[in-house]
Amino acid sequence: MVTTIQTKENRTVKRDYLTEQEITKLLDVASKGRYGHRDALLILLSYRHGLRASEAVEMQWHQIDLVNAHINVDRLKGSDSTVQPLEADEVRALKKHRATNDSAWVFLNERGTPMTADGYLKMMKRLGKACGFEFNLHPHMLRHSCGFALVNKGASLRGIQLYLGHKNLQHTALYTKLQKGAFKGFGKMIGGKL
Repeated sequence: MVTTIQTKENRTVKRDYLTEQEITKLLDVASKGRYGHRDALLILLSYRHGLRASEAVEMQWHQIDLVNAHINVDRLKGSDSTVQPLEADEVRALKKHRATNDSAWVFLNERGTPMTADGYLKMMKRLGKACGFEFNLHPHMLRHSCGFALVNKGASLRGIQLYLGHKNLQHTALYTKLQKGAFKGFGKMIGGKL
């Protein structure tokens, strides 16, 4: 959710991610559309695997191993590619999707050609309005949402760095900036008594 927050210095800070509740709402609304299964699957994979829009729409079936439940994520922008596990619900959804798609590309538009990043952006804007979000929804928010969710669930920064393909840990550290309760328990870890 992109929200402007006024600080003492009258600066603004933008939140460029979705909460878990907003992700759930987005998936629910997406699944009810004309291409509901495809749209919800695209959003789910983008969120769970921290995919950039281009990485998601350029995905091909040879990258997905439904038997061994993993996905080869070919990262762009000089990032490190990874092999990531697929959850059981992702495998089921991909098998259902594969039954209706004999193309080399996983995500097709209504004309049967590979979806584009621009098409994905338009889909997300439409879904954001349908969800009643008071901000402009865009695909990259799903990547940020993945990073924030992992930090909030206690994943290590190094693990998140590898998962998202970041070459530089500083790019991963941004996910800790807005984490609620990020410093909770630090005093006890440091120790000392009065």
